[in-house]
Amino acid sequence: MINNYFIILASGQSKRFNSAKQKQFIKYKNRALFEHSILKGVKSKLFKKIILVINNKNKIKKKYSKDVLIIKGGKERSDSSLIALKYIKKFKPGNVLIHDAARPDFSIKLLFNIIKNLKKNQAVIPYLKAKDTVKYKIKNEYYNLQRNNSLLTQTPQGFKFNKLFNLSIKNKNKITDEATLFINNNEKVKFIKGEILNNKITFKEDIKINKIYYGIGFDIHRLIKDKKLYLGGIKIPFHSGLKGHSDGDVIIHSVIDSLLGAMRKKDIGSIFPDNQKKFKNIRSSKMLKTVIEMLNKNNLYINNLDINLICEQPKVSIYRDRIIKSLTSLLDIDRGIINLKGKTVEKLGLIGKEKAIACEVICSISE
Repeated sequence: MINNYFIILASGQSKRFNSAKQKQFIKYKNRALFEHSILKGVKSKLFKKIILVINNKNKIKKKYSKDVLIIKGGKERSDSSLIALKYIKKFKPGNVLIHDAARPDFSIKLLFNIIKNLKKNQAVIPYLKAKDTVKYKIKNEYYNLQRNNSLLTQTPQGFKFNKLFNLSIKNKNKITDEATLFINNNEKVKFIKGEILNNKITFKEDIKINKIYYGIGFDIHRLIKDKKLYLGGIKIPFHSGLKGHSDGDVIIHSVIDSLLGAMRKKDIGSIFPDNQKKFKNIRSSKMLKTVIEMLNKNNLYINNLDINLICEQPKVSIYRDRIIKSLTSLLDIDRGIINLKGKTVEKLGLIGKEKAIACEVICSISE
């Protein structure tokens, strides 16, 4: 194995995060923030040891790989970095990557790219070019920096261990990343393309928690003669229609129930009771409009709709595009998030004898 070591800095005080719970222990995508870096480091199989530098070792109860070592950090980021470098010196590392745990969304590909570039370089730093116009203040005067010449550096940053160690030992100033040591000492640095998703979580607002809710809808109606058949909001040429207080559209009824379920708003019968005359023969599309208004009022949107239409006839394949187009319009969503499948019941029961049609829907919605 190549002699690589991975240092993860997670002992910051999180002053800007403004939370009673320290940032590194905040749950992000169902894991503590620092865990993402550990698990990617282990999965990459690039490192002999992974060192987590943290301010409170006692808070970590989980067991990781035997190659994951946990040590106590210092007051400042530069202190923690030096503590970790001194700690791994006994292992005689060749390369060391230093990473801020507040960047959980880097890729394993980036780790490989950094180490590949360390073969011919002593410092490898990922960066992005600035998207915004950057102002620089000197006393009371402001200057524009050229965007094309403004580099936003990221971590992980890779180094030849001995070179970084010697620069760190001599350093007396606070630094915000190890690249600064090389630049301040006029040492050569290799800049490589970073990753757009490799953002640093600094403030609470940087963690976009999109809560996802799921709902299940089901409906079944008998087929009766001399009634129009509506499915998904469109009229289908057929010998029978669906019996019901409304137009009996099982697809829309199932969609409504799935959305109500995801919103925890009871069921379709509680909003449109079948003992009220005003809902007699109502088009299901009007009922759906009311539910969509509830979604919008609660700042919710639809992520996905998966629909099973269960019948022997009519064949879903013939009307799929029309039904999806209708639902797209009624729900005001992209057709790409609607999936419509046709299922038969092998001639069994009322559905198999073409005396009923059923539908089931699973939806997901987000805030």
